[in-house]
Amino acid sequence: MERVPILKLGDLLIVSIQVDLDDQTVLALKEDLAEVVVARGARGVIIDISAVEIVDSFTGRMLATIAEMCRMLDAHAVVVGMRPAVAITLVELGLSLGGVRTALNLEKGVALLDHVRGAVP
Repeated sequence: MERVPILKLGDLLIVSIQVDLDDQTVLALKEDLAEVVVARGARGVIIDISAVEIVDSFTGRMLATIAEMCRMLDAHAVVVGMRPAVAITLVELGLSLGGVRTALNLEKGVALLDHVRGAVP
C-alpha cells in the first residue's frame, strides 16, 4: 500500500494524490490527514486529484468524508483538479459531494480557501 504525501505550506496542507486509490490507500489517507491536521494546526486542506483518472463509489464517499472530517477539525477543505470523467462518474454514482468545495486547479483552490478563511476581501 502506498501512502499519499501531505505537504505543509504555511497553515495549509496540500494532499497531492499521484497513486491509484484503492480502498486501503484512501483509508490510510483519512487517518494520516486527521493526525496531521491536528498536529500542525492546519486551517485549510487542498486535496489535488488531478492525477486521478477513475473513482468508485467508496472513493467518492471517502472524499466527502475526508472533507467533512477536516471541517470538524477546524480546517476548510477543497478538492481541486477533478477531471471531467471523474465528475461525470461521481454524478452517475449519485455522489454529488454536497458540501465539498471544489476548484478547477491548485491556484483557484488556494484563492478559494483564502476567501473562505477571510484572508482576501
